[in-house]
Amino acid sequence: MFTETKKSMQWGEETLTLETGKVARQADGSVIATYGETSVMANVTFARQQKPGQDFFPLTVHYNEKYYAAGKIPGGFFKREARPTEKETLTSRLIDRPIRPLFVPGFKNEVLVMCTVLSHDLVNDPDMVAMIAASAALTLSGAPFMGPIAACRVGYEDGDYILNPTVDDMQDLRLNPDQRLDLVVAGTKDAVMMVESEAYELTEAEMLGAVKFAHEQIQPVIDLIIDLAEDAAKEPFDFQPDDYSDLSAAVKAAGEDEMRKAFAIGDKQERTAAVAAARETIKSKLTEEQLEDKNLGSAMKGLEASILRGDVVKTGKRIDGRRTDEIRDIVSQTGLLPRTHGSALFTRGETQGLVVTTLGTGDDEQFIDALHGNFKSNFLLHYNFPPYSVGEVGRVGPPGRREIGHGKLAWRALQAVLPASTDFPYTIRVVSEITESNGSSSMASVCGGSLSMMDAGVPLKSAVAGVAMGLILEDDGSYAILSDILGDEDHLGDMDFKVAGTENGITSLQMDIKVAGITPEIMEKALAQAKDGRMHILGEMSKAITGAAEFSEHAPRIETMQVPTDKIREVIGSGGKVIREIVEVSGAKVDINDDGIIKIASPNGDAIKKAYDMIYSIVAEPEEGKVYTGTVVKIVDFGAFVNFFGKRDGLVHVSQIENRRLNHPSDVLKEGQEVKVKLLGFDDRGKVRLSMKVVDQETGEEVKKEEAEG
Repeated sequence: MFTETKKSMQWGEETLTLETGKVARQADGSVIATYGETSVMANVTFARQQKPGQDFFPLTVHYNEKYYAAGKIPGGFFKREARPTEKETLTSRLIDRPIRPLFVPGFKNEVLVMCTVLSHDLVNDPDMVAMIAASAALTLSGAPFMGPIAACRVGYEDGDYILNPTVDDMQDLRLNPDQRLDLVVAGTKDAVMMVESEAYELTEAEMLGAVKFAHEQIQPVIDLIIDLAEDAAKEPFDFQPDDYSDLSAAVKAAGEDEMRKAFAIGDKQERTAAVAAARETIKSKLTEEQLEDKNLGSAMKGLEASILRGDVVKTGKRIDGRRTDEIRDIVSQTGLLPRTHGSALFTRGETQGLVVTTLGTGDDEQFIDALHGNFKSNFLLHYNFPPYSVGEVGRVGPPGRREIGHGKLAWRALQAVLPASTDFPYTIRVVSEITESNGSSSMASVCGGSLSMMDAGVPLKSAVAGVAMGLILEDDGSYAILSDILGDEDHLGDMDFKVAGTENGITSLQMDIKVAGITPEIMEKALAQAKDGRMHILGEMSKAITGAAEFSEHAPRIETMQVPTDKIREVIGSGGKVIREIVEVSGAKVDINDDGIIKIASPNGDAIKKAYDMIYSIVAEPEEGKVYTGTVVKIVDFGAFVNFFGKRDGLVHVSQIENRRLNHPSDVLKEGQEVKVKLLGFDDRGKVRLSMKVVDQETGEEVKKEEAEG
């Protein structure tokens, strides 16, 4: 009934297996990839016809994590997987980015790639397995895909690169000083296609070495996919790209001069309007048949690309007049908003981000229900890209894949410089509102986020800046590397990559390569040019940092204290009674974890002190010989009981009240009276012995022995 094909190999510490022919046989391509005990099923289908009038490539990638894969039941009311998690969205983008450029140019039929996590061993991350499964399924499907690709993850510890580190190794690198890198690389036999990373101030050479290491390690996986395809691939789909060279020549003749003049305009909005007018001019000179040609949009784009690309490589001048390594003018400002905890406005040319930082308590940490387990995050970064930022109208809805991806890139870039939670026990939320955009708003979010957190008083290890780079590579091998690219340069270039970091090294690198032929030498030069750009931006940002920012009066103050773990139960009390009383009496928020670390938060310093003292009185032991302020709680014939240390009471014997004989303690004391007592010690039964007469009741100072006796 089944025609199964299975291929396996040892890869790193685990066995990688690819199998097809048993499941999802009506899909054009179906592969289950297993690494260790993590299994992902990838299914590919594609339309045999292009939709009429469609002028783009409709590739859709969905990566889905099923909770049964890890033996879990989803949380929430409905108990089923609902909208995509952040991890699913980011992994869908991770798969999409390297495969999209590898479809034959001109292929615009709809393609659907669905990756489903079937099993997760909690050791090997399914995202990398999904990329391999998707590539294998595409290779078997017969679609005009110029793959295969393969992917791997790389760690960096003690100067050594590590192939496919475990999930635990990559979990919260900020708390793992030994691991300095989480890098995912995808590539073909000959070229790297995609890089995504979170790094902890690695040098350019170390990052490039990691990319080279990854490309070497994926070669046997590519061979395994080819071996599988030789036995199980379907007949290639008969697709021949349209020859529209005559149409391209007509478009060029009709409006090359107008288009060239339009691209020479520096201002983005004026240039956009001029380019649109040039397109209309071209259309006015074409025949009805040419206007109805489905390749007209591609011919137009080809003309625009040839003008933009050719001039840059030949002259070294870009459409806005800058040199290839020149960064646009930068203006930074902090402290814009009066009620927020921290704010910054970062403007680079026609790209601008208003970035706001909010500081919260442990109650504000984000709970993440992940396939490999639940955990908390105390650093959140959210990125918003409204239509007005590019002068457009449009529907405004929940964040899409682009917003989530750009926000995560900025999050990764800033992770490396955050203080340890023990040193700065706050939940940090950074929100980047993109108010203008013409090239790399994600890097503006990095720069603005760094400034905004500094304005909020977050003790960052150092400032972080990011720069977006581009590359134009011609057929003859000539090329130009572009610093701080514009939106048009991003769309029409062959590689775009974003590098963020401090003066000491790289904290994040994201790279998307659209053509083969990007050599390590080109990458090395591009990273060096990016470093120069990053240093320039850091210098411009420093003008907005005038010193240590004052902590906002509107932000909560948090103080931490450590208590013995065997005292945690006493602080919480039966059913939480004690900790609720502390919160109600003091007015502060109190959070305690299993390690005995207590966070006390309030904008009011007196409330924090009150809560601290109440907790301290529960967990600490009174010290013999120390003077305390207490309250008389009960008077008896032989003395008075005084509450002097939390809930602890002690007896002041009648002989220890004053330096004279008293008929009854009530002669000088009454219940509720505040007194100062010295802890003399403990009797044989452990009862507390206190004295008032050895303490000056006005000053609280201990009375000298001769004064007490006199």
